[in-house]
Amino acid sequence: MRYELYYWPGIQGRGEYVRLALEDAGADYVDAARRGSGESKMMAMMNGHGPMPPFAPPFLKAGKLVIGQTANILLYLGPRHGLAPKAEPQRLWVHQLQLTIADFVVEVHDTHHPLGPTLYYEDQRPAAKKRTSEFWSERVPKFLGYFERLIAHSGGPYLNGRRLCYVDLSLFQIVEGLRYAFPNNMKRFERKVPRVTELRDRVAARPNIKAYLASDRRIPFNEDGIFRHYKVLDG
Repeated sequence: MRYELYYWPGIQGRGEYVRLALEDAGADYVDAARRGSGESKMMAMMNGHGPMPPFAPPFLKAGKLVIGQTANILLYLGPRHGLAPKAEPQRLWVHQLQLTIADFVVEVHDTHHPLGPTLYYEDQRPAAKKRTSEFWSERVPKFLGYFERLIAHSGGPYLNGRRLCYVDLSLFQIVEGLRYAFPNNMKRFERKVPRVTELRDRVAARPNIKAYLASDRRIPFNEDGIFRHYKVLDG
């Protein structure tokens, strides 16, 4: 089966968590909105009048299925590509961790848009600076500290033990994104989460991921995505 992934063509965003899973698995897929009239097709699928249209990208077309929401897509792909445990309790546990990642992604976005997405960053700079300060004092330690403890408890080197799951790929993306958006803060903080940092390095060294990161399929971080670098926010 050839998958069709639909996401905004100029940013990594939430689609990147799906791309990383597809790339690591060596799956046959096309980043549909980055080709020809793919973005128009994406919009038509969202605005369709069928019984189950996707609300927003990312969504994945797999045969006759159209699956929306990042965590839901990964729940589907994981067991089919060796990126999730077979037993239901562990499979649901990995899904639960992916939903926690989704919560953290919202927190990241809100550092530069604390008053909402309808305003430009320039219209909410004071609020963004205040929110970012709280993000690094309270939220990053809470989330990354949680994942650090999980790796230690699992026996490592991954969140669910010795075998990589799709949530490990997503945690890799979180570390990469924080390094881009907040290089100074992240450099100081990483010493507190050595297991998370080691997991990031293990993922980056995986052959398919290493090849992907060096390819033009990996959209560079930029100031239109979730992870944005504003010097004034990175004290």
